[in-house]
Amino acid sequence: MILVNSLTASIGSIKIATSMLLNNQVHAAIMVGIAVAFWIAFNVLDQLLFFSPFLDFYLPNDALPTFVLSNVTSVLMGLVVSMNIYILRNLKLKKISASMFSGTSLGMISGACASCTSLSFLLVSTFGVAGTVASNLLSNFQIPLRLISIGLLTWALYSSSRKLTASCMISNPD
Repeated sequence: MILVNSLTASIGSIKIATSMLLNNQVHAAIMVGIAVAFWIAFNVLDQLLFFSPFLDFYLPNDALPTFVLSNVTSVLMGLVVSMNIYILRNLKLKKISASMFSGTSLGMISGACASCTSLSFLLVSTFGVAGTVASNLLSNFQIPLRLISIGLLTWALYSSSRKLTASCMISNPD
């Protein structure tokens, strides 16, 4: 029962913070812009979106799970980054906590498949055998890494929304 109440409060906190973002046109535009930018970046890195020699989007059946996970990651990235910007601009924090950007940065790093792109050639040519092992590791564990990325971004969204809604609470001395 306590877990259900805690989960309900957490989801309510995220809903309130997200509605605060969506009511502000600037932060809603930032959120959409970041989500679209990461959607394009992830799909180019996963070799689903091509710009040369013409604009083309190709989604094979075996890439569907990674495409869905990259879409979720892109939306969460837009929410988290926009919420962090909102917090920095409106709460006028004196110091920036490490947890504010750790979920965003780790989610971004683990969201792209380094072995599916030209980054794998960079890894192999720079680090030799270690680069080959890292490239194979990233390729084999691509879906679990993306799920971890989504988990980190969800945690970052929760902690940011909790910080935002806690600043709005009115304390009653009675």
